[in-house]
Amino acid sequence: NASMIMRFPKVSPKKCFFLILCFAVLVLLVFNLRDKELSSKGAHPIYTRDEYQVEYNNNQDSAKDGEQFGTTEDADQVKLDRASSKLDNGYDQSLNELSLAGPNQISNERPWYFSNGVRYPKAVSRNRKTNKRNARLLPSESSRSDRISNQLMFVPPNYETIKRKGKLKTILLYNGLGPWNVKAGRDVFVNSKCPVSTCSITSAREKAVSADLILYKDHYIPPAVPRSAHQIYMMYFLECPFHTQHVKFPDAFNWTATYRKDSDVVAPYEKWEYFDPRIRQIEQDRNYALNKTRKVAWFVSNCGARNGRLQYAHELQKHIQVDIYGACGTYKCSRTTAEKCFEILDRDYKFYLAFENSNCKDYITEKFFVNALNRNILPIVMGARPEDYEASSPQKSYIHVDEFASPKELAGYLNILDRNDELYNSYFKWKGTGEFINTYFWCRLCAMLHDESSFQKPKWYEDINDWWRGPGVCTNGSWRNFRARKDAISEE
Repeated sequence: NASMIMRFPKVSPKKCFFLILCFAVLVLLVFNLRDKELSSKGAHPIYTRDEYQVEYNNNQDSAKDGEQFGTTEDADQVKLDRASSKLDNGYDQSLNELSLAGPNQISNERPWYFSNGVRYPKAVSRNRKTNKRNARLLPSESSRSDRISNQLMFVPPNYETIKRKGKLKTILLYNGLGPWNVKAGRDVFVNSKCPVSTCSITSAREKAVSADLILYKDHYIPPAVPRSAHQIYMMYFLECPFHTQHVKFPDAFNWTATYRKDSDVVAPYEKWEYFDPRIRQIEQDRNYALNKTRKVAWFVSNCGARNGRLQYAHELQKHIQVDIYGACGTYKCSRTTAEKCFEILDRDYKFYLAFENSNCKDYITEKFFVNALNRNILPIVMGARPEDYEASSPQKSYIHVDEFASPKELAGYLNILDRNDELYNSYFKWKGTGEFINTYFWCRLCAMLHDESSFQKPKWYEDINDWWRGPGVCTNGSWRNFRARKDAISEE
């Protein structure tokens, strides 16, 4: 049997190490070749914000010319295609959202207008066929969005040439510097680190002939000099139509700046933007109902609002506890100690009546954003249309009165929330998914003044009153175009 035992040749340690090394190199070479083959077939390019836009438009042009593009089946490419199709179908998706929808977001750096944001835009590309800029900045180019993000990330295609020439765009504040709280000159553009900063502010009315833009705030005074053909006249309205001037001069204005999304430069009271539009709800690590012993609160001093908000609150009081602070109620909390008043909201109350003084399209003020969303309390809103709140607010962050047929029905749902902490806390899952950004009005205005496309087709408001205060803009009653939440109440 001993003679049948096989004997293997002896191998020295050096030879053994050499053989193993050769085998490892061979394996690495095979995998490297395979990776190159796969990447040549289906790898996704890494885009910056502007490069994505260029690539998308180039592909669209080529597709129209009959070129064939390879397709991939992986989920990331599907996401990219969906984002592209939204842009192509006319939805005004900000470039920020499109870049986030791509498969390989190059970094977690946020755009410059976020807190601690560092990512600045490049000059926008032009369409190869039309030579027009690839950015949607005007209401006529996007009717479903406020275009604020687009304007914040807009740099003209020829901006390097503009900077080299050194010529500034002049903005004349015809009502003076006081109402704007800005200084003359370039300070606001330089200090804000605007991507487009080649503008200067003046209040000298003698420059009305040469100014590139004459900006009015709330009140129009016709200049005493002839109007130049190249000039832009712009009206800024802070308040709603019920509390602004009725302009009697036709064909006076080219642009508008108001809180409304169909303004040329939208100037909202606040602007919410998600860090990642795909993530709009996250689980919270706290109970927002904990130790809150009171139900509804309201701070109010104007008791004669035309939308009947006080009458609504009084009717609501018949069915749920509503504590009204200020001139219209029995509870007191001085404005001189406003922060202490808000601390009471956070500590004791579950709901806050964020009722505007007028029911007008897109009219959402600090009553909602500052008094409620910045606190740990659930706002009940009245003012703008339900769809306006939906477009301007974090997802599931409020309750609109028009979702209910009556104050009694609303009270029924609030009582359900009061008894159900899990359901109540579901209205706070938006926290941590984004922030209220600085909309940098002056930066956007300067950028728009450098947009050649905005001047190719002259625009003006034949009668700004028809646009600002026409039919359907405001109502003294309820919007009532949302289905009442009877199903939620019946589940009790």
